[in-house]
Amino acid sequence: MNTGQPRADREERQVSGAQPPRLLRADAERNRQRILAAAAELFTERGLEASLDDVARRAGVGVGTVYRRFPDKASLADALFDERIDALVAMAEQAQAEPDAWAALTSFLEHSAEMLGSDRGLRQILMFAAQGHDRVTCARDRIRPAIESLLKRAQADGQVRPDLGATDLPIIEFMLATVAEYTRQVRPAVWRRYLALILDGLRPASATGRALPEPELNPDEMVEVMRSNPLGRRLAAHKAATISVRP
Repeated sequence: MNTGQPRADREERQVSGAQPPRLLRADAERNRQRILAAAAELFTERGLEASLDDVARRAGVGVGTVYRRFPDKASLADALFDERIDALVAMAEQAQAEPDAWAALTSFLEHSAEMLGSDRGLRQILMFAAQGHDRVTCARDRIRPAIESLLKRAQADGQVRPDLGATDLPIIEFMLATVAEYTRQVRPAVWRRYLALILDGLRPASATGRALPEPELNPDEMVEVMRSNPLGRRLAAHKAATISVRP
């Protein structure tokens, strides 16, 4: 029986890093995405009571696969947090390609609000992972330049009121996400009505003779808002308890 050629082919593929290793990496990434999607659903439905075993069942993968990648729920929430921040940064950078400054800003607000409104787990995941000062500060530093660029460009063109601050934009997004959450069973797209009202309030004419009654949150206050959210505190307590029982 001639088995030399198949063996040689296998050895050549292993040396050259050809098809089998690439397929394994693709399978591993698919499993990772299934785990993240399942975790987002379960965290929304059940909060921190959902276990990693529950996540494995929902994802349709072995429990060991989940634990190898995410040793606890805090690390899983952290991964989801990073993924969502990456998506928001990419969205802001893509909006900058719009030639009109107002269209660029409103495009980001609309698409990011749509993302927050359609992904039921997203807003909770952002808060679940927001228990670490370093993590929230890092996320702020990653997304703030892109948002500031959109805002300052629109203000320089005279299309946005001058007293709007960069930290106002994520607050607006959370407001719209809350509307989407409360109305999703009746009219899930009604948040667009309130986005239109808010956009009218961003125009310079709306600022004539009427100053905003409170200043914007400064960056440190924005971090504290995220850290003080009850969902974030629950994850922090859970993570501390997990660490304390490890050998």
